[in-house]
Amino acid sequence: MKKIALKTIAALAAIFLSTAVLADVQSLRGDKLDTMAKKPANMKIVNIKGGIERSFKLQPPMVPHEVDKYEINLKINGCMKCHSEDTYEKEKAPKVGESHYMDRDGKMLKSLSSRRYFCTQCHAAQMGADPLVQNNFQGAK
Repeated sequence: MKKIALKTIAALAAIFLSTAVLADVQSLRGDKLDTMAKKPANMKIVNIKGGIERSFKLQPPMVPHEVDKYEINLKINGCMKCHSEDTYEKEKAPKVGESHYMDRDGKMLKSLSSRRYFCTQCHAAQMGADPLVQNNFQGAK
């Protein structure tokens, strides 16, 4: 019984001390970790003609334009206004890949697969923010 009581007291002490230490720790942006995050600074979307180079072979392409106001829900997909089979040439936008029209068994569908419907799960807009730490990453060639 004494062992259980000692272990409980030790665990509670560890929790108490760890939360006290966190009060002094700061994020790379200078925020204390025990406070709510600040709204990110307004950054401009990186718009690179011809797209953004991929870092690895099967990386989803990055989005070189604003997407915050696009509506994507079960009834509407704002991305398809420009990237669909019917509109991509007129809009001068890349066409959605054929893989987005396949089900998990590899069968071609007439409309977007539900697995690939919510574009912003994989495709992200890029901001013109400076890196928080030095980075010498080089993508795969």
